[in-house]
Amino acid sequence: MDGGYLAEGFDRNQRIILAQTDKMTHAESLAQSPYRINCMNWVLGHIADGRDNLLELLGRHRVMDEADAGRYRRESDPITEDGPDVLPLEELVHLLHEAQQELSATLATLSPEQFEEEREWMGHTAPLAYWAHFFYFHDTYHTGQTDLLRQVAGKNDKVI
Repeated sequence: MDGGYLAEGFDRNQRIILAQTDKMTHAESLAQSPYRINCMNWVLGHIADGRDNLLELLGRHRVMDEADAGRYRRESDPITEDGPDVLPLEELVHLLHEAQQELSATLATLSPEQFEEEREWMGHTAPLAYWAHFFYFHDTYHTGQTDLLRQVAGKNDKVI
């Protein structure tokens, strides 16, 4: 695995997220789809938590406070309205940027041997390359959702 290529992939996702959230308000990030999917706010927080999980596997510190991350974890309740545990859109975009900066800097320096080192996450052990690929897939999957969620928010445009 080439960490530089992987860093470029995460960078591309970050650029897409920035484009999809451009000129979006916090209230718009909470817009609900008529389908059983989460709003933009939850998806962005979920991506941030996923990036933080990879940062931890890389031996780095999380960007999002652990107390805030719980609201955006897998199986958490959907965000259907604003509340004290819902992070503002601007803060989520900032957290994503910070995590991206750290991910890119770290991934680009890793050797192939480091990617083969075993790491444990949620009771499963696998090479770091496996986890890096998993979290890149996860990041890309949810980044793709932002295209639809921008339209749910009423933007009615084409960003990419």
